[in-house]
Amino acid sequence: MAADATLPPASAPQAGDRLCAARGFLLDLDGTVFLGDRLIEGAARFLELLDAQQKPYLFITNNSSKDRRLYAEKLRSLGLDVPAEQVFTSGEAAALFLARTRPGARLFLAGTPSLEAEFAQHGFALQADSPEAVVLGYDTTLTYAKLSRLCRLVRAGLPYFATHPDINCPTPEGPVPDIGSTIAFVRASTSREPDLIFGKPNREMVEMAALRLGLAPGELAVAGDRLYTDIALGNRAGIPAVLVLSGETQPGDLAGSPYRPDYVFNHLGEAAGWLQACPPAAAGSHPARP
Repeated sequence: MAADATLPPASAPQAGDRLCAARGFLLDLDGTVFLGDRLIEGAARFLELLDAQQKPYLFITNNSSKDRRLYAEKLRSLGLDVPAEQVFTSGEAAALFLARTRPGARLFLAGTPSLEAEFAQHGFALQADSPEAVVLGYDTTLTYAKLSRLCRLVRAGLPYFATHPDINCPTPEGPVPDIGSTIAFVRASTSREPDLIFGKPNREMVEMAALRLGLAPGELAVAGDRLYTDIALGNRAGIPAVLVLSGETQPGDLAGSPYRPDYVFNHLGEAAGWLQACPPAAAGSHPARP
């Protein structure tokens, strides 16, 4: 379906189609691949097609409080044989970026034990006494003492990073405060915003995911159900953005949104049908670079 409602939907991809040309995919999880404890229609078919076309993909999530192994276990419980290495969190994106720009730095990290382990694996020394930079994650173990220390370090002028911008995190019981709420607390106390925020919709998420896949950022496409995170990510990174209507976004939401999908499908199964119809020159197999 064309993103511009004034245009008739295209019936099949044409030569030069950007989605056909994508060599790798970034896939949102909740609302795109699964909804609660249910696998969404067409998701398995889409993944099977990517495997058949040798197009690598990552499942991307902004939730930096959880270990990627938990997501892999959930996907396996839904019948998808997914290794943990195919799940990419905003926490890992932050650790990868900082490992390239501040290797081995001493960090004060406000995060869960799983996020601490992620940063330790990337060679960072985690300490509160004499850090060189501050990293804020979605910290479900946050205490007032930790929050006070965080504010003192931010107020002192240390480089300040956050794993993602989400204000609330959805749960079965309703939304609960996410890292964005903590960022607002720190702003009120220190008058500072993070120097850099990772995760969707920030393009650093694409750059670090591309590094993981061994591809250039421009060779990727992103698919998801939210305009302000998934589609905004594609728009900011300049890559094809696929909106699926299997989660949060409804067709009527497109008219007033500043974020414009390049493709709109009801679910990933329809996106698989599009990829299967790609012209031969555009649909060749492209294994990831070493």
